[in-house]
Formats: sequence, structure tokens, C-alpha cells
Amino acid sequence: MTITVSYSIDHMDTNPTKRVFDDINEAHDWIHDEVSRRVQHVVDHSPYTLSENDIQDIEVNEYTLVSIKA
Repeated sequence: MTITVSYSIDHMDTNPTKRVFDDINEAHDWIHDEVSRRVQHVVDHSPYTLSENDIQDIEVNEYTLVSIKA
């Protein structure tokens, strides 16, 4: 069984990044790493100090951009 993960840049993205995995654990690991990377990018480039709640909100939003199909 293959798992296809789509990860959009934003909710209007018509050409999301797509990855195919043979194992659901590999897919979950990639998703976690990619979300962490994108959240860290936002934190690093924010002109404002972000609270833990702000960072959690960014992370939640990132996970809404992920789609998994088996």
C-alpha cells in the first residue's frame, strides 16, 4: 500500500508538494519534520516576538495544509 501526502503552501495552493511513501510511519515522520521546519522558518523570520500560543497556532495551521491519501 502506498501513502500519498500533499502539503500545500497555503489554502489557495493549486500545486502542493506531493510525496509518496510505502510506510505510514515514514509519512508521519516526514510530515512532522516538514511542519517543524516550516514553523521554525516563520519564527526565525518574524519581525515580532511570538508567544508559545502564537507558535502553536502556526503549527495547527500548518497541519491543516496536509492531506494524506492511502
